[in-house]
Amino acid sequence: MERTTVTLSRELVDELMKVVRAKNKTRAVIMALEREIRRKKIERIRGMAGKIEFVKESEEIRHGNHRTG
Repeated sequence: MERTTVTLSRELVDELMKVVRAKNKTRAVIMALEREIRRKKIERIRGMAGKIEFVKESEEIRHGNHRTG
């Protein structure tokens, strides 16, 4: 893990700790970062809706032999 110094308002960190129910500031910031990263990834995936074409049928994917192609 890497240490980073960041200046944040006390009120913002206190509110964050309450919202995410974290026991300490470090955990609160980590949780907030993880949630934001996850939210952005989901947003990007949703943006792909209707733009991806699947070549294989779902049954083939589910039950086919993945090792032999």
